[in-house]
Parts: sequence; C-alpha cells; structure tokens
Amino acid sequence: MFAKRMQNLGTETAFEVLAQAKALEAQGRDVVHLEIGEPDFDTPANIIDKAVEALRSGYTHYGPAAGLPEVRKVFAEHIAADRGIDVGPDNVVIVPGGKPIIYFPLTALVDPGDEVIYPNPGFPIYESVIRFLEGKPVPLKLAEEKDFSFDIEDLKALANEKTKLLIINSPQNPTGGVLSAADLDAIAELAVKYDFWVLSDEIYSKIIYEGRHESISTRPGMLERTIILEGHSKTYAMTGWRLGYGVMPVELAAAVAKLQTNCTSCTAAFTQIAGAEALTGPQDAAQAMVAEFKVRRDLLVDGLNAIDGITCKRPRGAFYVFPNISSLGLTSKQVEQKLLDDFNVAALAGTSFGKYGEGYLRFSYANSQENIRKALERFADFVAAARS
Repeated sequence: MFAKRMQNLGTETAFEVLAQAKALEAQGRDVVHLEIGEPDFDTPANIIDKAVEALRSGYTHYGPAAGLPEVRKVFAEHIAADRGIDVGPDNVVIVPGGKPIIYFPLTALVDPGDEVIYPNPGFPIYESVIRFLEGKPVPLKLAEEKDFSFDIEDLKALANEKTKLLIINSPQNPTGGVLSAADLDAIAELAVKYDFWVLSDEIYSKIIYEGRHESISTRPGMLERTIILEGHSKTYAMTGWRLGYGVMPVELAAAVAKLQTNCTSCTAAFTQIAGAEALTGPQDAAQAMVAEFKVRRDLLVDGLNAIDGITCKRPRGAFYVFPNISSLGLTSKQVEQKLLDDFNVAALAGTSFGKYGEGYLRFSYANSQENIRKALERFADFVAAARS
C-alpha cells in the first residue's frame, strides 16, 4: 500500500515512551518524566508579548519561503557576531522547527548511495533521513571513555571520496558531550581533504556549562561547506512555537528555500517576529534556565554515581545524562520498559539513539529537582531489585 521508501523511515522513541507514560498517568500512576527533551520552563514573557503584538499588527499572512527579510537579517547578525563568521541574510533560511534543517539540506545534497557519516549514539532522525533518501548511513561511534566524543582514527577510517556529508552535534543529544577544538580541527582537515559537507547541529549551543561553544564553521575552508542548524526550541523554551533556522552557503540556502516552498510554503510570520525578539531582547530568563539546568545536572549525576554499579559522565552541555547500566545484565530496552512499568520512571534506552547506545540510558533533566530526587530513589530501588 505504501511507497517502499516508507520502510526506511524511523521515528523518535521519546514520543512513544511519552505516550506510554501518559497512558499510565491516565490510570492514576505517578510517573516521573525524564524521557522527553523539552525544557520545563515557560517561554520568556518578552517573547510572548512580541508575538501577541505581531499578531495584532498583521503578521498573520504568508511570507517569503526563506523567511521574513528583517528577521533573516537579525538571525544572520546574531550568528555572525556569536560565531565570528561572515554571513548575511541570504545565508539564512527560517523553518518550522529544527528538523527541516536536517531534512531539506540532505534532500538537496544526498543522492542514492552517497555516504553520510553521523554520530552514534545520536539523534535518531539523522539516520532516519539518510535511509529515507537512500543514502548510505555510516555510524561514527561516540565513546564513553572519550567523554562521548569520537576517536579521530575511527573518523579517518570512515571518511573517503564517497563521503558526501558528515553530521556533528555539539553539545550533543543524547550524551551531553561537547566536541573539543582538536576534534573540530580534525573534522575540518578531513572535510577539506575529501571535499564533503558538514551539517553542524548546534541547537544546544547556549546550553553549555564549561567553556564556550565553538562552531566548525570557523575553521579554514569550512564556511563554504558547513550547514549550521540552529533554533529557539531549547534555549528559549519555545518547542511548541516550531521555529528553527539554518545558516549555509547562499546557493544551498536557495535550494533549501525551494524545498520549503514545496513542503510548508513558509514559517509562521508572528513566530519569526518573536524569534527576533528572543535574540535581541533580554537574555536573563534563558541564562537563569541554564543555571538551573546545571544544578539539576549535578544533582542527577552525583545521585547516579552513588548507586552501586552505575556510572555516569558529567555532561558539559545540553540537558541529558547517559549513564552506563551494563552491569545490570539487562538490555537497555529491558531497563527502559521495566523502569516505566514497575517503578514509574520514564527514560529512554540508549539504543533509541543507535546501536552504540546499548548498555546506556538517557535521562533528561528538564524536570524539577524534586522530581529528579524522586526518580533517583526509584531508580536505586530498580537497580537493587535487578541485582537481587
């Protein structure tokens, strides 16, 4: 009945587990949600106010496929100043959410059989889109012993003349890992050598706890072959607004805008105006959110490491931890299900993010300190029961 390509399309397990958790809550169960990657904060008031003002001012109509010119300008100026790169409005395409800056550029660039290297464990939509386009997915292992970065020798072994594109994500989902300056230098050297594109998913660029975010686009020879994926969902608690954008070479931006014309026409105008306010207005609410995430990170990491047999790296960015649960003698999927069914804690199996996620869980700490403490108590009980 369906086209054959539908067999290649994956999904996000987070939404499946969320649905299961909601069903249990409907039965009266008290479930702690650590499965969904969504800030539990409200969108800052100044952004909401600007959106309401935009609606009342007539921003309720179609706009250009690539985005409103005045907003593209704001986004370009922000990226140019923040990353220290030379980009303008014509390099920016505004889209409804971050995922179109995975789907549209890959659709524009990847032919059947082209090799695309992607992080594993990593955001599952990367592999899903590669397979849907009939590209060849090439997983790059992120290793716990390297703080969930990669071994440069592994990347060198995978990159070749057939490589069309490499996907990187820093800070990273699901591990919270951050690529080092040396990692970025090595990637840039290989990208130039083999002339491949890099899709740099920088959606968590402002949720970083140590140091400052660095972009691959700053390396020699990389601005002309880098696609930056950015957006407002995580930094400004705007997941429901569906507002993302890509920064890329002008020719590719035109192709991505053409794809948007065919798929969504344009991004809602009033959300774009709100997005400009997010970048130019007060940053105190966003900064306070990151400060709270850091407190929660430490609470969760320390609590996990206090449980016998569980180890957990302290992530440098995003709002996820990726504890090693291999000592339990259960698969990651078994732990995910038992933890939800028997102990009312919703988490994700590491294998939701690829084969190299076996032996791990992902907890999102986008929940209150109170609920994190409750989840830790329940997880400790689960571990004790699993060992008995």
